[in-house]
Amino acid sequence: MTHRLRSLNWALTLLLGLPLVLLPPPLASVAAELVEIQARGRLIVAVKDNVRPLGFRDAAGNLQGFEIDLARQLAAELLGDPAAVELRPVRNRDRLLAVINDEVDLAIARLTATPSRARLVDFSRPYYFDGTGFVGRQGTIQRLGDLVNRRVLVLENSSTIAVVRHALPQVELVGVDSYQAALAQLEAGQAVAFAADQSLLAGWVQDNPSYQLLPTRLQVTGLAVALPRGLQYVELRREVNAAIARWQLSGWLTERREYWGLP
Repeated sequence: MTHRLRSLNWALTLLLGLPLVLLPPPLASVAAELVEIQARGRLIVAVKDNVRPLGFRDAAGNLQGFEIDLARQLAAELLGDPAAVELRPVRNRDRLLAVINDEVDLAIARLTATPSRARLVDFSRPYYFDGTGFVGRQGTIQRLGDLVNRRVLVLENSSTIAVVRHALPQVELVGVDSYQAALAQLEAGQAVAFAADQSLLAGWVQDNPSYQLLPTRLQVTGLAVALPRGLQYVELRREVNAAIARWQLSGWLTERREYWGLP
């Protein structure tokens, strides 16, 4: 095992809480420097396909969403064609590995830029600021004070638990194992709200229009593009950052965010 793979193995063990295993070398490396991507004529991007409204499949099975728009627009910026992109759906546990193992050029897959992850990959400037939010039935909650001394649902073992406990210690937290279980308890009147990341709750409300998203956001975090580490990727990172900066200044990012119903 090479020194690089051994180091990545230890880092992933600490980051993901997994037992120590040997990481095999990738079967095929596709990550490339910017000049190679341009010569190839195609950008390869890891995305989500089950997280509305960031990346999901429509009724016809086509990928769409806010992050899918970003991937296509980035292809337009780098290659002059929004269709010059290969979208590769990945599971949450594989988002970083796809970049580390050079299986993709970059990942736009609901990745929060954290210090621990930044030890493994490089991140662009944020393209969206997420945070913990709350949903409840229309008209039942208007502000955080409406949650005090009431039952609020959270996914079991999620980071949301610590965030809500710190900000609202008087709230009674109740764990659920899925979004469907949260909906069932809210429908039965067993809780007043459900807490999770606002990017996820936005899609949840779109699927359940009788519910509303509280405008207040706790512990804001930035979602960013993940790229391979290394001097050979400096120009690619520079171009990605420059593109995101242009989108922010032009208002394109805001327009896309509002189009997809993201708070």
